[in-house]
Amino acid sequence: MTTPSRFPESSSRFPEPYGHSSGANLADILERVLDKGIVIAGDIRINLLDIELLTVKLRLIVASVDKAKEMGIDWWETDPALSSRARRDELTRENAELRERLARLEELETGRAPKEAP
Repeated sequence: MTTPSRFPESSSRFPEPYGHSSGANLADILERVLDKGIVIAGDIRINLLDIELLTVKLRLIVASVDKAKEMGIDWWETDPALSSRARRDELTRENAELRERLARLEELETGRAPKEAP
């Protein structure tokens, strides 16, 4: 013998899992977030008897590359760890500096007066 349920079949006590009846899927949500951007900010402070021991400031920006550039954020283009062009530029600059130092050392070794750089 079965006992009748306290809840009708049409209503459920639990929400539907995502994806079954939701109007927006994950791709739509991700597209909106990347298009508009989202900022998450928070601070963590650890105090002991009103003495600040540690402060951690968290700032997270999630946006597309185009949106970030529009906001003036483009640090990855000049970071040698992230950009091959920046790495090449840094190596070129470092190479020029080393050549100048070598030329000065050679001039000191031979006793000649240093030449003016062009």
